Amino acid sequence: MSTPWRATVLGSQVAELLRRPGRFAATGLSLLIAAFVVFGTVMAQQIITATVVEKFHGTPEAVSVVVTPGDDGEDIGEDRLREIRRTPSVTEAVGRIDGGSPLDGSAVERYLELSADPGSGALAKVRLLEGTYPAGPGRLAVNTRAAREYGLAPGSSLTLLRPESDGDGTRRVTVEVSGIVRGTDTNDARPTGYAPGPQLAELLGVSGYSRIDIRTDTASAGSFGSAGSSASAGSAVSGSASAEPAERIRQAVPGALVRSGNEVRDQEAREAVTEAKDVLELVTVFLTVAVGAAALVATSTFRIVFARRVRQLALLRAIGASPRRLAAALVAEGAVVGLLAGATGVLAAWGCGQLVPPLARRLGHELFAPSGLPLTEAVLTVAGTGLLAVLAVLAPSLSASRVSPLEALRGAAAGEGTASGVGRTLLGLLCAAGAAFLARQQYVGLPRPGDTEYDRFAALTLVVLSGGLAFLALIALGPRLVRPVLSAVAVPLRRTGAAGRLAVAGVGGAPGRAASVSVVVALGVCLVGSTLTCLASLSAYERYRQAVAAPADFSLYARDTTSLDRSLAADLASHPELTDVTAFRTAEVVESTRGATVSDLDLDTVRSGVSLTARTGSLGVLEPAHVVVDADHAHRLGVRAGDRVTLEFEGRPVHLTVAATLPGAGPYGGNFFVTAADLTRMGADAAPTMVTANASQDGAQGRIRAQRAITDTLTGPERGDGRVMAEEPAGPAEGSDDLRTMATTVIMVLGLTVLVAVAGVATTASLTVVERRREFGLLRALGLSGAAVHRMVTVECALYGVLGGILGLALGMPYSWLVVRVAEASAPFSVPAGELAAVFTALVLVTAAAGMVPALRASRTPPTVAVARSE
Repeated sequence: MSTPWRATVLGSQVAELLRRPGRFAATGLSLLIAAFVVFGTVMAQQIITATVVEKFHGTPEAVSVVVTPGDDGEDIGEDRLREIRRTPSVTEAVGRIDGGSPLDGSAVERYLELSADPGSGALAKVRLLEGTYPAGPGRLAVNTRAAREYGLAPGSSLTLLRPESDGDGTRRVTVEVSGIVRGTDTNDARPTGYAPGPQLAELLGVSGYSRIDIRTDTASAGSFGSAGSSASAGSAVSGSASAEPAERIRQAVPGALVRSGNEVRDQEAREAVTEAKDVLELVTVFLTVAVGAAALVATSTFRIVFARRVRQLALLRAIGASPRRLAAALVAEGAVVGLLAGATGVLAAWGCGQLVPPLARRLGHELFAPSGLPLTEAVLTVAGTGLLAVLAVLAPSLSASRVSPLEALRGAAAGEGTASGVGRTLLGLLCAAGAAFLARQQYVGLPRPGDTEYDRFAALTLVVLSGGLAFLALIALGPRLVRPVLSAVAVPLRRTGAAGRLAVAGVGGAPGRAASVSVVVALGVCLVGSTLTCLASLSAYERYRQAVAAPADFSLYARDTTSLDRSLAADLASHPELTDVTAFRTAEVVESTRGATVSDLDLDTVRSGVSLTARTGSLGVLEPAHVVVDADHAHRLGVRAGDRVTLEFEGRPVHLTVAATLPGAGPYGGNFFVTAADLTRMGADAAPTMVTANASQDGAQGRIRAQRAITDTLTGPERGDGRVMAEEPAGPAEGSDDLRTMATTVIMVLGLTVLVAVAGVATTASLTVVERRREFGLLRALGLSGAAVHRMVTVECALYGVLGGILGLALGMPYSWLVVRVAEASAPFSVPAGELAAVFTALVLVTAAAGMVPALRASRTPPTVAVARSE
């Protein structure tokens, strides 16, 4: 009899699945989200890898063999290079040199990177844009960055400062700029000059090369392996024949390291990809939260759906189905739903991954899509989702299978099961306690600013584990949180008429269902909001670092004396080419028996357009007897805004109140910043020790004119023998474009999870409309119009978004703060209020729109349904 019963039970479940697929869409939604998030992260990594590989330009593709110095570290001389060129199968070989030199001829200190390159041919790393490539001594080509910043063009001259061979003094070498080139490697990000190897070696006064790039003929291109290793795969020659050219090269340069070009390119690409993938560390550890939350959300949803089907399950029990068979059928049903949801989530994530690059390009970010579907990761994701579904359905299926056959004689269940029992509350409190314990442990062990030995990845993992426990607590306690939150946000809705009051009552009357939907939305909001907040905080800190690293375009200070001419700032300010001319003083003080620097620099004058931020307090107008403290001293003294500090100047104590603490080091090496009047009262000399200025016009030409104005003003030792440092403009740091690109990818992937959660709102609303037909019919019979019913259901769906947004932000903000502190202890916590408000508003509008179609169905419910027989 077991086989017929098994067929009857399974057949009943299949029939139910086909008859009401909407219910199973609701149960599968959280599983679909889990699969989407997991595979979306895989796609994000694939996109980042493809983007880095596509943009990466290191060793040219034509390079077959790379020779570098061996363990002795000695450069490879010109005679060795000639030996390599005479080796059979070697078509071309060029020597590489990487160096640099300061430039002379201006009061402003400038530096030029120098790189050896043939300038043309398959092994060239540069492309000529204007003029000619150097073909003799005393000539140099510069890249576009150098031409733009230093105002160079073909025919211009440069004077390099080269150390004397005996190491005593410097030698001036004048060269002519013969052409402008565009580089393809990382050197193009800095002002760089290029020349063929022999000319550059003579220019720098070196006798060898740091690397030799070799191109071989086609027959032996793949036959060169690393020293002591076999030939690379794909070689046209094998065995002893393939090893012969490599051995000859090793004989020509004994002791050197000989590697294939493919090996070097692979290593370069791996290093670049590994560095880029670090951006996804936080997203990767978030996967545990997403998967665990999806499991509990699915468990709750399965329990609600099974409770709705209590009469059908009771009928199966009445005709002889055992609890074990019934539970097995429900588990099989859950597995099918899980596999279908996993496949759908994988396909959705893959499709979105294909859409992200073109969308990012429209937003100004260059991304590249991976080729093909990562099959192994896709299969593992689908299988894992099926397993997750089985685990999620176990408890609800065991509970549902024990339903009494007498339930078949009653009407359809109107409730939603024991959504908030004592056991669930205790579990939620236990998870909350665990989350609080882990969060406190990380808070107590936060690193001090500048701590390089702190294991940030391990700490971030524990923070995310704490966040996962907090989210599980939110799931368990969700039904108890819905009504208090709803009562706080629904006050204006109750004043909008019957539709608003009924919507609030409809959501509050089913807290379990509202919690199961809102928590899914909260997951997406939590991830997106946390990511936006962390990025805003770290970006603010990066801007702070850039502003501190380059506080002004030009910094003038005394070379051999302690102060500058008092009239220097006024003279510089008279030049229209200069703006924001600022003079300030520094002095040495003693703080807790340790030396420190105090300055009267007005922090509002630091790098116009890039505002400094405070970690505690405010960097507004600094009052007398107050001080701003850098991060290191604030941490060591254990002070924050409002505390007192004591400095000692020439043996006299000075008591000050902390007005603010900085998130990092202070500008120009300052540790404490006070008002000019306070520094004068301390006894500091009135003459400035540094003068800063900015170019009045943007761009290279504006900076060049400003440099000339400064040079004309510095006329001799009577001005303090001023020395000028030309700072890089405070724009995006090197590699920040890539970070923004990766951040865009992460935000897009996480944002799409919110849209998937919103789809769950539509599914739940559709399920609700089917189950509440009698309620809607009764409302229509009492005189409520179809438009009012439509508004009621739409507002209910919007409330799901409101609840999810509030719960998600309430959970995400504290953990965002902790993540920022762990990732960078000096970073200020910056909340992007505008972006978060936009996300919240868009979420409410989208969830409201998700309920439009179900609301339309509800509005068409006839009043006669109120007196119809229940199913």
